[in-house]
Amino acid sequence: MFIAGEWAGSESGETFTADSPATGEEIAEVPKGTRADAQRAIDAANRAADAWSRTTAFERAAFMHRVADEVERRRETLAHTLTLDQGKPLHESRDEVEELVQYWRNAAEDGKRLEGRLANSFTPGKRVLLVRRPRGVIGVITPWNWPYTMPAELIAPALASGNAVVWTPASSTAVAAVALAECVVAADLPPGVFNLVTGPGSTVGDEIARNPGTHGVGFIGSTETGRKVAEAAAGKAVVLELGGNGPVVVMDDADLELAAEATVTACFMCAGQSCTAGERLLVHRDVREEFVARLAQLVGERVVLGDPFAEGTTMGPLNNAGVAEKMDEHVDDAVRRGATVISGGARQSGFPTDLYWQPTVLDGVPADSLVAQEETFGPIAPVVAIESLDEAIWLANASPYGLLSAIFTRDLAQGLRYADAVRTGWVNINDSSNYWESHLPFGGRSGTASGIGRVGGSAPMESFTELQTIVVA
Repeated sequence: MFIAGEWAGSESGETFTADSPATGEEIAEVPKGTRADAQRAIDAANRAADAWSRTTAFERAAFMHRVADEVERRRETLAHTLTLDQGKPLHESRDEVEELVQYWRNAAEDGKRLEGRLANSFTPGKRVLLVRRPRGVIGVITPWNWPYTMPAELIAPALASGNAVVWTPASSTAVAAVALAECVVAADLPPGVFNLVTGPGSTVGDEIARNPGTHGVGFIGSTETGRKVAEAAAGKAVVLELGGNGPVVVMDDADLELAAEATVTACFMCAGQSCTAGERLLVHRDVREEFVARLAQLVGERVVLGDPFAEGTTMGPLNNAGVAEKMDEHVDDAVRRGATVISGGARQSGFPTDLYWQPTVLDGVPADSLVAQEETFGPIAPVVAIESLDEAIWLANASPYGLLSAIFTRDLAQGLRYADAVRTGWVNINDSSNYWESHLPFGGRSGTASGIGRVGGSAPMESFTELQTIVVA
């Protein structure tokens, strides 16, 4: 762990084992942090926060660029560590490292442009300054599916806007988290400005969210855990980017080749372990049969399950047993309710672990099945037949989730009508649900189970800072 400018073990002396989902081998012993460790990190951050907040945006930007420079120097080591620890194919890991560089550089430049404004006064002769001030210490809690970029979505803008940070990552990718922390440490920030505490989320994460020494909390992860974080952080500024069951709608006038190509990315990137994955495909009945045939052919040709370090592999294992068990449950439930397995449908034997799940296409999926209602988070493309755009909108909005959705249609008016009516924070028209850009605001719609606030670009800075009003006579 990294606390108050020094690498440290847990105060308890305990560790936990990190095992690779790809190989099954033990790859590290990681400190098992405690509440006392989290408190120590929060205290260190508070001691450092005031001086860090008084540095200029340009000074802080220089530190952010130094982190990005260090990531670039270590890019191949970072990619290999990520594949070993998370399980995604090496080419995806390299892509994530490249995107990681961009998040730090974005934060550097966005921090320079974080501005207040000159407001009007009721009284003649007075001037009113509205100045953006950092909140102080931001607690950051992050998941395992993108162990580099998702922490950077929160840590980089928090630091660039003048806050100190205490970060706890998901335990199942703690080795990758330490590799990222080494890049931050190499940038030589003042002691206490950046802190890393590894350990159980129920202990370390809860302390970071609950402790009065954190003044804002950024969390990316499941809806269930997000609710617990929100309760623990009551009264603080929060950014919660939570789960999704984002539908991909394919209308009867869609370019089916384009839609099938994009669906492969939507459903099988990172083995489907993405909050923006195509968790359900709402396909018009008139084109359903042709679309399913095209999709199944592409999956057979393009999605190669295998050793994530091997050239030619496009999909690796799932990250952990819980995700694999959910895939088991959701596929079994859909088949019992009448769905047809077009391809895949089971775990793949012959690999070092039992976390290798076949890329799966299901047809005739009932709209009330688990796979169509919940966030499966696995390599599955479940097709639900629809009659009209109105039905697609109704099904999309009937879900508790509201993160991201996509629609394929040649009719722009129809696409925009869908975007106007659907309650998701992001809508892609004629592109994969897994398409996003790092500088754009991303998050769930209010009133859904997909969170509050926005990550991406400068958006978190609005939550991690607050306005101070200065009236000058």
